[in-house]
Amino acid sequence: MEIFNDLFIFEMANNHQGSVEHGRKIIQYLGDLKHQYGINAAVKFQYRDLDTMIHPDFISRRDVKHIPRFLDTRLMPDEFYELVVAAREAGLRTMCTPFDEKSVDLCMDHGIEIIKVASCSAMDWPLLEKIAETHRPVIISTGGKSYSDMDKIYNFFTHRKIDFAMLHCVGIYPVKEEQVQLDCIDKMKKRYPKVPIGYSGHEDPQNYSIAQMAVAKGAVILERHVGLKTEEITLNAYSTDVRELNGWIDAVLSARKMCGKENEKNIPIEEIQSMRELARGCYAKVAIKRGEELTREKLFFAMPCMEHQMTSGEFEPGMIASQDYEINNAIYEHRKVTVATDTRSLIHDVKGMLYEANIAIGDKFELELSHHYGIEHFRHYGATIINILNREYCKKILVVLPGQQHPVHYHKIKEESFQVLAGTLKLTLDEKEILVDAGEVITIERGKKHAFTSDRGCIFEEISTTHVKNDSYYDDNRINEMSLSDRKTIFENW
Repeated sequence: MEIFNDLFIFEMANNHQGSVEHGRKIIQYLGDLKHQYGINAAVKFQYRDLDTMIHPDFISRRDVKHIPRFLDTRLMPDEFYELVVAAREAGLRTMCTPFDEKSVDLCMDHGIEIIKVASCSAMDWPLLEKIAETHRPVIISTGGKSYSDMDKIYNFFTHRKIDFAMLHCVGIYPVKEEQVQLDCIDKMKKRYPKVPIGYSGHEDPQNYSIAQMAVAKGAVILERHVGLKTEEITLNAYSTDVRELNGWIDAVLSARKMCGKENEKNIPIEEIQSMRELARGCYAKVAIKRGEELTREKLFFAMPCMEHQMTSGEFEPGMIASQDYEINNAIYEHRKVTVATDTRSLIHDVKGMLYEANIAIGDKFELELSHHYGIEHFRHYGATIINILNREYCKKILVVLPGQQHPVHYHKIKEESFQVLAGTLKLTLDEKEILVDAGEVITIERGKKHAFTSDRGCIFEEISTTHVKNDSYYDDNRINEMSLSDRKTIFENW
């Protein structure tokens, strides 16, 4: 969900000190920062119905940890609502951690946008059931939770079709650098690939490097406790004064700039020029006549590489000189794009997608490039089919490049089921478009017309009855009239 994208969470907790006016001052500073930086930011409150949440025998005890602090900073529902309204007016998203069921109802009454689940409540199933019933976006902190615990939390919200995010968190206040365990973010991203992962920090407010490293690990949500010091009010060891938040925000934004965008690599022209300045160019070792074959023995490689000159990496045996060259002349030739070089590039792209998805296929398979309108149009029309088994049952891995389309067809003999392993498959089945996400399975019965494509690329497994040649019948009769050898290129290995 967009609401989670690059989200800053400013946790007020009890730092309003039980004063609406003090809470308003904190919100005013946060609103100014939100507009100054143009960031996606939320202020987070904590709701507790203290009269029912605390056992009556303990409500007046001063020797039980946390209870006196909660009671001393207590705000009534209408006072909290004043702060919620102030947050909206400041342009901030509203977010709240309810610690009991009545507080969930209060969140709904106040129109809170995002429900936050505290680490201590992350396996409080009665409370989670109540939160799930709101169908609000949910963010869950995972302090003190094992991966097995996180699996249960993930399954709970996934089964209820709730949009949610998870935050790596260490529930120690304050937390030391050696306790932060930021590698957990890597594992959470792999274990829950469709869930936004973030970091909830309780480190020293002057420590910006932990937040920067969390961003580098892939955290898209950052949470920080905030407050406002006065002559009478001091802050705990893990809360940042809102007047000192600029440094932390600058550090996070700087880290995001340094990391760039996931799944994208932008290569600026100055980087290309810089690399070319360091590359070796091709030079004639002997006199070469036009039409003569360029061989390694006739060339030497040296700096500098002139503009438009062929680099050592671009040289390929068998190239033909398009002009005469004297000894020591720079060679100005270009590698021609052939079916062979283009096919090699296609296979490398397919292998790259399999590497990225961490899908191993072994070395006993047949690779098939299915190109319905010629291999020169393969990136537009076709699919890569990796034939693994073909007995009474058949198993294939299909790779669809970004934007690649497989034309409408059906089978008379074969029934097949697709399970998406990576990416999203856009399947058209009997003229109805279906989006099939990773893990989902769809069965295509005999005689059912289907086609597929993928905007960003997709890998799926096909399990079917025995595959029989010439059992694919296309709506476009031009494809039907082609021989198999004209529309398929087969390789025994990579």
